[in-house]
Amino acid sequence: MTAAGSKAIVIGGGVVGAACAYYLRQSGWQVTILERGRFGKGCSHGNCGFVCPSHVLPLAVPGAVRMALGSLFRRNAPFSIKPRLDPTLWRWLINFARRCNQRDMLASGRAIQALLTSSRRLYDELMRNEDFDCEWTAGGLLFVIQSSEAMAHFAHTDSMLRSEFNLSAERFDGPALTDLEPALKPGLAGGWLYRSDAHLRPDRLMASWQRILTAQGVDIREAVEFKDFVRSGNRATGIVTSNGELSADACVVAAGAWTPTLNQQLGLRIPIQPGKGYSITMRRPTRCPTLPLIFEEHRVAVTPFQAGYRLGSTMEFAGYDTSLNPQRLELLRDAARHYLHEPLGEPVEEEWFGWRPMTYDSTPIIDRCPSLRNVLIAAGHNMLGLSMSPATGKLAAELLGEQPPHLEVAPYAVTRF
Repeated sequence: MTAAGSKAIVIGGGVVGAACAYYLRQSGWQVTILERGRFGKGCSHGNCGFVCPSHVLPLAVPGAVRMALGSLFRRNAPFSIKPRLDPTLWRWLINFARRCNQRDMLASGRAIQALLTSSRRLYDELMRNEDFDCEWTAGGLLFVIQSSEAMAHFAHTDSMLRSEFNLSAERFDGPALTDLEPALKPGLAGGWLYRSDAHLRPDRLMASWQRILTAQGVDIREAVEFKDFVRSGNRATGIVTSNGELSADACVVAAGAWTPTLNQQLGLRIPIQPGKGYSITMRRPTRCPTLPLIFEEHRVAVTPFQAGYRLGSTMEFAGYDTSLNPQRLELLRDAARHYLHEPLGEPVEEEWFGWRPMTYDSTPIIDRCPSLRNVLIAAGHNMLGLSMSPATGKLAAELLGEQPPHLEVAPYAVTRF
């Protein structure tokens, strides 16, 4: 398809939709973004802002089922499932369990790594070439380990990451860790620093995307709900929205965790579950970390911003539950108290949750819809949508423009499910 002058509609105004719109526009498409709420205010708003090539491993690793089952009976576990009769959830969990083996872990890891590595390079290009104001900091990411047992376990993981993925980290033991990051308490076992990682402030990234895309002629329409496609054979000639019909030469479905609600329109059964994550944004404490941190044993992340400070993570499978669970927020605070001299700042600026689009193989879908060949699905980025978005957007533009893709696309096929 010739891109110049063709009309593309992107369904979803999150970070993946923004990147798809950008690369489509760069390729000559006329682009409209439709967002059912407000642009950039979903899961792209309050996450921890990591751009992390280090995060190549999927959630489905050997031993993950045993750990998950054990966490179900612990009140303060970072992973939880809200009990309910939901066949789609139980199918997802069964398929997840089947992938908890070395072979599938490595296969998913290589697909994840390709997107992460490409996106990390593309972020450098974006920050050079566009006027982003998002506190971009390429200073690395520090995994902090509390116990000697966990330190030994991570040493095994580090060895595997080096041999299988050519990923290296710098090891810091005991006092060397607090010399590196004085905000940490003494007595911790150690840490591992991935210098290739970066971080930014997500809300400011999305504000920059909105400004940049608008200046380039992308039409961003908020509070517009997608209803259906207008079909002609195996192609979509437009879409039906809550505000009427729009014509289109191609569409991108970048609806994140909401993508399964479009299964009927797509003619698919997309196995994405909403994995609820939480964050608390505060004023910076006096002894604020200089590096972004992950407390590996507690699965909690810390991001220092220029004028703020965020604790985030946990994983709650509770469907599309809109409540803000105070117990999950307290888990973030409790974890930070184990590691930091000043774990909290005052005042609290925002308590937040978002639904991550979780696939059971931790790998996104970037593929044409089988029944509508000019509709591309770009969804299921799990906890790495911000990290993977530039490469996803570039692939979307390449595939819809019938250009050679810069990555092998087979691992992201929707037909794998």
